[in-house]
Amino acid sequence: MTASVVTEPEFRSSRADAIAYVLSIWFGCGLVPRAPGTAGSVGALPLYWLLVRSAGTGGVLVGAMVVTVVGIWSSHRTARSLGQKDPQIVCIDEVAGVLFTLAAAPVGAAGTIAGFVLFRLFDQLKPWPARAAERKLPGGWGIMLDDVFAAAWAAGVLLLARRLGFLA
Repeated sequence: MTASVVTEPEFRSSRADAIAYVLSIWFGCGLVPRAPGTAGSVGALPLYWLLVRSAGTGGVLVGAMVVTVVGIWSSHRTARSLGQKDPQIVCIDEVAGVLFTLAAAPVGAAGTIAGFVLFRLFDQLKPWPARAAERKLPGGWGIMLDDVFAAAWAAGVLLLARRLGFLA
């Protein structure tokens, strides 16, 4: 008997599962074969630019909170449907993380690049409490909150860099 490889599940069980899947893979970013987390981070940038231009930093923070809540729900449903704790294709967590990070960045190319790079770095390193959240929190909570905690570290570095005059 040979095992088949499932790359994209069939979500015919309910409309909610299908919606959760599309959101959790951030409209296809998570299906990128290499570095889906980075693809999800890049996929967050249009939403960031829309929010920061229309509603400012406060709008970015509200957007990050909304994406986090939606992400807890959608990533949990997708993980459960796939039978995995934290499927690699789920990247809505990176979207929330990038938004939280960029809320601390100065608006512009330098701030966006610095925030993006710092978030990706802390998302990979997973300093406390990110790794603990990933390992100990159930379902969508663990999937989402490890990236939110990584974003807090990245945002802290951005705020320090701004305070010290390295990033205006």
